[in-house]
Amino acid sequence: MSTPIIVMLVILVILIAAFVALYFMGKKAEARRAEQQVQMDAMAQQVSMLIIDKKMMKFKDAGFPEQMMNAVPWYQKGMKVPVVKAKVGPQMMTLIADGEIFDQIPVKKEVKATVSGLYITKVRGLRGGNAPVEAKKKKGLRAWALKKRKELEAEQNKNK
Repeated sequence: MSTPIIVMLVILVILIAAFVALYFMGKKAEARRAEQQVQMDAMAQQVSMLIIDKKMMKFKDAGFPEQMMNAVPWYQKGMKVPVVKAKVGPQMMTLIADGEIFDQIPVKKEVKATVSGLYITKVRGLRGGNAPVEAKKKKGLRAWALKKRKELEAEQNKNK
């Protein structure tokens, strides 16, 4: 066999092994996530809070308790997380919001939130419901591809 064919076969075997490893790691992570979700749902409680500020901050700059910072792996301390500063009862708290609901959280309004530890999982407005959230214009190749896909689907539905 020639050298280029052997090199291509070795690369192909390595790629297949990488995909198989990623598949099993993904299954394991999915099972771990489901187990954590069950625990979070068991600990969840409804809390009325006044949202003071929300922003994406690095984990180490957010001002979380020292005990929580020690539990976080070193590589996650530099990641940006959705942080919410809120007044819960008489005290000020720094909470982490779920990434899916972070845009729905109104600032300087009182809300009823489902909280599990320091993690906000659901939010609904206490007075007057949730304010409509304006959609941010997305940039980049992925946004362009989604836009084109929607245009093609609309055109296909129109032709049917």
